[in-house]
Order: sequence, then C-alpha cells, then structure tokens
Amino acid sequence: METALIFAAWTVFGLISANQVYVQFELFERPIPWRHALLQGLFEAYLWAFATLAIFWLARRFPLERGRMLRGIAVHLACALVLSLARVAVIVEVSRHVDWLGERSFDRQFWGRFHQYFLYYALLLGIAHAVLYHGRYRERERAAERLAAGLAEARLQALKMQLQPHFLFNTLNAISALIPDEAKPARRMVARLGDLLRISLEHEATQEVTLREELAFLQPYLEIEQARLEDRLTVALEIAPETLDARVPHLLLQPLVENAVRHGIAPRIGPGRVEISATRGADGRVLHLEVRDDGPGVDRDVQAGTRKGVGLANIQSRLEQLYDGQHRFEFANHPGGGAVVRISLPSRRADHGAGKEGSAR
Repeated sequence: METALIFAAWTVFGLISANQVYVQFELFERPIPWRHALLQGLFEAYLWAFATLAIFWLARRFPLERGRMLRGIAVHLACALVLSLARVAVIVEVSRHVDWLGERSFDRQFWGRFHQYFLYYALLLGIAHAVLYHGRYRERERAAERLAAGLAEARLQALKMQLQPHFLFNTLNAISALIPDEAKPARRMVARLGDLLRISLEHEATQEVTLREELAFLQPYLEIEQARLEDRLTVALEIAPETLDARVPHLLLQPLVENAVRHGIAPRIGPGRVEISATRGADGRVLHLEVRDDGPGVDRDVQAGTRKGVGLANIQSRLEQLYDGQHRFEFANHPGGGAVVRISLPSRRADHGAGKEGSAR
C-alpha cells in the first residue's frame, strides 16, 4: 500500500514536471514533442520514487530520535550523498542511449543540482518520520483501545465475581448441613473446599506471596485430593527452610500439583507419588521450584510446546509478566520416570509482613 501511494504521488509529480518542460520549450521557441517531455518527466519522477522507498527504509532503520540523533544524522548525510551520485550516474548513462533526455554532463548535473538533491532528501526524510511517528501513534491508540476493552470486560467479570462467592459459600454450607454426622470425610472435604475458595478470593488481587503462604494455600487442595484418591496419592514435600520467606507468584503451586495429579496419578489404578521441592541456588540469588509425578510422562506435543494446557500456559504468561525474562520454565519428562515442571525465579525475600499487602505489585 505504501509503495503504491509513493509511485502514485511521483506519477502526478512527473506529469506536472512534463507539462512544465513542454511549456518552457514552447516559450523559448524550441518546441519538443510532448512524448519526449512526458518520458523525461516520468523518468526523473520514478527515480525519485525508488529513492523515496530507500529513504523510508533508512528512516525506519536509523530514525532521528533521542539517544541516536548524531548517528542518524551522519548516516543520512552519507546516504544523501550516495543517492545523489547514483541518481546523476543513472541520468547521465541513460542520456547516452536516448534522445528525449538531451545531453547531460555528470559535473553539470551533480554540482548544478547538488543542493536540490539534498533538499529533496531532507524533505522526504521528514515525511518518512511523520509517517513513522503516525504509525506509532496509531499503534498506541489501538493498544489503548484494547486495554479499555479489557478493562471493561474485567469490570463486568468483577461484578459477576462479587455475586458468585456468596452463592458458592451458601451452597457449600447447605451441602454440609445435609451430610450425615457419621460421614466425617465428606464433611471434611466440603470444609476444605470452602477453605480453598476463601483463600483464593481473599488473595485475588495479590501477585506475590511468601513460599510459606503458598504452601499453606496448597494444603486444602492436597487434603481434598488425598481424601478422594486415598492411598493412591502420596505427596512428599522437600522444602529448604531458607526458601520459606522467598516471594513467589500467588497460586503458582496449586495448578502445577493439580496438573500432576490429574495427568500423572488419577488415570492410574496403582499408587502414585507427587514430589514438591524448593531450593536456593549456590549464590542465593535464584529460587528453584520443582513439581514432579511418577506417572506416564509427557507426550511429544506437550514437551515440544505445541500443545499445552490452560493452567501451564497461564503460569508461563504470568511468569513472563512478573519477571520479564529473568526466570526459567521447563516442562518435560523426568529421567527417572514421570513428568516434571522446573521453575527458576529471582530469589527475593519478602519484607516484614509480606503477603497480601506487602507483596502485591
């Protein structure tokens, strides 16, 4: 689209230039055929059209902006000289083979129009920057529109969430009241489910918590799964004491453990094991988290990253937003069998009283 507009604009310029050439020769009583004037006007205009494409590319590659101004000016001065020399060389060479350009001398062409070529280059460079900045402005506008649409959707979702917790807790209380007193495991599962929902809602605005708090959040879910699967599920925690005060994303472990239970333990008839570990790197700057199961492992599509569940995709997206590439996320088969998720994060200790308020970003 941009190339078509450039050639269309220069075509109009060439037609106007051809008309001026034709009229000038008529005034000096040296008439030339209109066809010659048209060819000369369009030829020189299209040379500028190709130069314009080059200038627009150079403007994107070497923009005149803060921090790179001197480098950009030097590059564009050199390019203006090269394009001027190339333009004159093409005109002089073509004039040797056609009669409608007239006799052209390299020295006369270059030194006679040197200032004009630099003026044209500067003008076209300014237009290129105007187009570049307009494109950036439009992109920011579109990003703002997407953000506004997302904010409106989030507000509607928040209104729905304000109604849902009351309904959920009332329903759980009603279910618990209907369960006979002798069915203590069922009552305990309902109570743990209520705890899990309450914790999720109380910390919905929290981005980071301490690992100690994250493990406490995980406990109700583990009790529900162990009550459901009974002796088929064993959970082993290997948490280094020095990692308990480290900051981690809120609700990071629960989806990972849920994924391990759902895909590694639940489909099996026999017993299974989920291991959760946390250690610090040798220099103390990196926190290593690992969730492993001894199930059937990961198929090729998942291991290659071409097919990934919603939970894992959301975790990876959150890590990218929170740590901006200062993390590592790996989901693969463990050499000893089963699947393993390894996450490495910057090891940052929580401030005093961190948690809901202190760790939120």
